[in-house]
Amino acid sequence: METLQRVETTRAERALRILKAAAKVFARSGFFNSKVSDVAREAGVADGTVYLYFRSKDELLSSIFTTAMDEFLIRVRDQLRDIDDPVEQLRRFARYHFECLERDRDMAIVFQIELRHSTKFMEQISTAQLADYFQIMCEIIEEGQRRHILTSHLSPKFIAKVVFGALDEMATNWVISHNNRTLTAAADPIIDLLLNGMREHHAIE
Repeated sequence: METLQRVETTRAERALRILKAAAKVFARSGFFNSKVSDVAREAGVADGTVYLYFRSKDELLSSIFTTAMDEFLIRVRDQLRDIDDPVEQLRRFARYHFECLERDRDMAIVFQIELRHSTKFMEQISTAQLADYFQIMCEIIEEGQRRHILTSHLSPKFIAKVVFGALDEMATNWVISHNNRTLTAAADPIIDLLLNGMREHHAIE
């Protein structure tokens, strides 16, 4: 049993190493300009080894997304578990979204740019994980509405998509701008803007 577990651990570690190498190659050269042999070279394995774990370059791309999203969904739920305030939960969700991208710029480039060029991915592969992502956000928003903290005249799904759109656009801008500013610092201002609107609130004298 221990031997089997060691083999499974080794396989999982090797697959993860290949995915990290693929993210680096795709970020550097672009998905369509990259070859499986480039990924194998970056990972320090033979070309055939890559095919033992992934059937194609397309599967490498989709696996980068699903692996990262699975980890994100597990960890963000853990981070939200001990927070009672829906607004603070929304802030923590936004911050963690940015923290994950900021931690690995290669992964951020793949997420924000390379994945968008794959019609197959956009139509099929991303559906389940994105549904779970939006479900978590919708649950936060629904709780905020039940407590009369967040507006109830808009659907949770609509609000979640607006929040995601703001986070996604800021992340894309961060990736393509090539500057060293902190992405995570933008999370709270985005949530503040969406919660409070753009009007100046003047004190009533």
